[in-house]
Amino acid sequence: MVSVKQVIVGFISLIGIAILALFLATGWYIVDESEQAALITFGKVEEQVTEPGLHFKLPWPIQRAEILSRQTYSLRVGYEQSQDGEVANYTDEAKMITGDENILLADLVVQWRITNPEQYLFNTDDPERVLFNATSASLRGVIGSSRIDDALTDQRPEIEAKVRDYLIELIERYQIGITVMDVKLQNVELPNDEVRRAFTAVTDAREERLTKINEANKYRNQRVNEAEGEKDAVISRAEGTKTERIERARGDASKFEALYREYQNNPDVTRQRLVLETLERVLPNTEIYIMDSGNNDTVKYLPIRPLEGRTPAPQPAQEGSAN
Repeated sequence: MVSVKQVIVGFISLIGIAILALFLATGWYIVDESEQAALITFGKVEEQVTEPGLHFKLPWPIQRAEILSRQTYSLRVGYEQSQDGEVANYTDEAKMITGDENILLADLVVQWRITNPEQYLFNTDDPERVLFNATSASLRGVIGSSRIDDALTDQRPEIEAKVRDYLIELIERYQIGITVMDVKLQNVELPNDEVRRAFTAVTDAREERLTKINEANKYRNQRVNEAEGEKDAVISRAEGTKTERIERARGDASKFEALYREYQNNPDVTRQRLVLETLERVLPNTEIYIMDSGNNDTVKYLPIRPLEGRTPAPQPAQEGSAN
């Protein structure tokens, strides 16, 4: 018969074999290069393992290892993707109203990564759903404060940057163990063809208006440059005239000073000279006569101008010259 002692020893042996089998089955785990692990002891994260390779732990249910990927995930918001990567159809999240009360469709892609396994596993039941809602709220907030022209034209990079900043701020506040790597605004479109045609007409009119304004500014700048050139020319001529008059005044002053010195030396001669020069200047073509009237009734005068213009008569040859 089997004794009680043998039964106890057999039972203990079975327990040991079970523990050994449990350790061999659950006492080790492998972390790949693209993975990370959270070592959980009785429901609490004790360690975050990022080194790839074979790792050992206490058997279940004492410890368990939760393997998480370190790759970058993509989250689509506002559209469903077809097999060829194109937008199949827009979802309700893509429909939103701009700040100037226009309706448009907007969608984007969020690239994210798990950076805190403990927060990712225990702070929320569905971290990806929280990220989706936060992304939709950020996009609606930015589009709701923007004009439709900005969203459809050249302000899309600024809108994209604002969505990224708001989303990063929300995710850091929620503490769900996720880090947003990038936000890509995919498409921003008008809801139907009629609205697109109307918006295209408005855009063309705005571009034509800008063209007219640019042409007017060009013409204005041209005329301003011409006026500036003419002004500079007038100023240059005025400066030349001023310099000429100053130099002339200086010459007249020097001439007057020289004349005054001559007058101080010989007042009578200088006075007569000035009278004659003045008469010559005032009456340049007047005949001049020297008159001598004595007690006789006949006035004797000598015409000076005709005498000045008369050529002297040739002198006769002297007698006794060479025959």
